[in-house]
Amino acid sequence: MDIHEYQAKEILARFGVPVPRGGLAYSPEQAAYRSSEIGGDRWVVKAQIHSGGRGEVGGVKVCASDSEIRDFASTLFGRRLVTKQTDERGKLVGRVYVEQAADIDQEMYLGFVLDRTSERVMVVASAEGGMEIEELSESHPEAILRMTIDPAAGFIDYQARELAFGLGLDAGQVAEAVKIFKACYRAFRDYDATMVEINPLIVTGAGKLMALDAKMSFDNNALYRHQEISELRDMSQEDPIEAGAADRGLAYVSLSGNIGCMINGAGLAMATMDMIKLAGGEPANFLDIGGGASPDRVLTAFRTVLADPKVEAILVNIFAGINRCDWVAEGVVQAYGKLDIEIPVIVRLSGTNEAQGKKILAESNLPILTADTLAEAARIAVETMKGKAAA
Repeated sequence: MDIHEYQAKEILARFGVPVPRGGLAYSPEQAAYRSSEIGGDRWVVKAQIHSGGRGEVGGVKVCASDSEIRDFASTLFGRRLVTKQTDERGKLVGRVYVEQAADIDQEMYLGFVLDRTSERVMVVASAEGGMEIEELSESHPEAILRMTIDPAAGFIDYQARELAFGLGLDAGQVAEAVKIFKACYRAFRDYDATMVEINPLIVTGAGKLMALDAKMSFDNNALYRHQEISELRDMSQEDPIEAGAADRGLAYVSLSGNIGCMINGAGLAMATMDMIKLAGGEPANFLDIGGGASPDRVLTAFRTVLADPKVEAILVNIFAGINRCDWVAEGVVQAYGKLDIEIPVIVRLSGTNEAQGKKILAESNLPILTADTLAEAARIAVETMKGKAAA
């Protein structure tokens, strides 16, 4: 789960990370009023969306008066910002953050992520901040510092000092940097985060360190332990189909194709999408209905796939071990009875109670296309789509 910049800053500030003074606004008038509360003579107005690259598409501006803040904020509310990290629909702006402008002398990058290879938290840092770390890794990989943290020992002071010196900070700033690095690690650890990123971490003209921008992501499987983090969820920033599927226990990811997929098992789902591509088609989604899928769960999966208007055919591919083919078949038949299904449905069943499942489909007298192998199912799905296109 992702959260907004201002929410990440509030969390990091509680752990001792210095951030600029700021305030949240839900209207242009409220944004203008925030400047008088914050003080100063320059302010930065930032659209709050779950995406980086806001400044490149007009989502961030330095303002010098409350009227300028009001005018700029009025252009943001209700607008969908399309960045290089969003799809073509972009992200809806429903709130803005106004903060005091900082005197920037140096920009750095600091990130904490889970490294699956070492099974450790990895610190990624660079003295060249203010740009996407992916771009930096391609153009100047030597500029990136990496360090893993032993979960038993935690982030030790000498590691933090080594990192600070590696960023080129002077002796007077190292102690402050160590506090910030360790605070970020504690926030990462205590809230079961999967990412903490400060970009840029700046050195001000007065030589002080400050987090000018921040991102945090959290492990969905650990949210039950952190009710206060769960309450930060902004549904307007999520794909409504993906969010609805997650709330119903389905693993779903929207894709750009038109052949809907309903599979049990992540590996089989990936293989099915590959087979669709090999046959000349494009999958519309990744959907893993999981083990022990009941007829009701299959019906829920059908509703989820059909909610995508791009879907023009559905391929159901079940290799039943924990699952049962007869349950899945009953769910397919129920879907036809309770939903308005007007697109082709191709079903391939294999494994536990396969014969019973195929019998249920055959005796339903429904226009369900069946296949014995994955390759055959993918071919039928693609040929069906091509036939519709020709017609």
